[in-house]
Amino acid sequence: MLRSTHDSVVVRSVRNHISLFKLLKGIRMKQLIPSDIEAYAETHSMPESSICCALREETHRTMEHSQMLVGPLEGAFLKMMTQLVGAKRVLEIGTFTGYSALCFAEALPEDGTVITCDIDEKATAVARRYLAQTPFGRKINIRMEPALETMRTLSGPFDLIFIDADKTNYLNYYRRSLDLLAPNGVILIDNVLWSGEVLKQPPPDENTAAIQELNRVVASDRRVKAVLVTIRDGILIIKRAGK
Repeated sequence: MLRSTHDSVVVRSVRNHISLFKLLKGIRMKQLIPSDIEAYAETHSMPESSICCALREETHRTMEHSQMLVGPLEGAFLKMMTQLVGAKRVLEIGTFTGYSALCFAEALPEDGTVITCDIDEKATAVARRYLAQTPFGRKINIRMEPALETMRTLSGPFDLIFIDADKTNYLNYYRRSLDLLAPNGVILIDNVLWSGEVLKQPPPDENTAAIQELNRVVASDRRVKAVLVTIRDGILIIKRAGK
């Protein structure tokens, strides 16, 4: 019975990934910050590496859901957070073409590691090709199975956990991440403004409802402190209370 329940969770996770991709197929992320302001911020932030630039350009040129890629500004933010936390172990939920994983790897010390989870063979094939071109790629371990399945098998602590995958599982990812988080670690959750859809009541779809619920849960969770920052599509920064 336990195995059957576990299998159904995995099946739901895969279906949620597929439903997210179908939703994104007809949606282009709304620009919450004026493009000229974002360009100015990018210009005055740490530059992306040449390998990240090439990966970003190919992703936008060839991938159907290229809007899922974090851009140079958010990539710089992820690198800065990695360094500020002093991270050595990073867990990423949602690899896509590997841009964010590469940003983490570039910011980690020589003995640092990134475990990144995905189920999209086409996107991760792009990631593997670019990771093979840089010495930073050796720090990255791609796990090809539903993220909840991978998270179930992992042992902490992780210094930084980045959640950027199917939205209907966001609350499940957050709860498991708390189990895996180092005492002084940080959880980052992407797309928590969901192109402004989080303001709508009632929520127009299950993805919006899931993000609204996550934001409510985190805001009321006395175990943590959090701030929602308006970088790109919104990022929740979460740390344990009292740390």
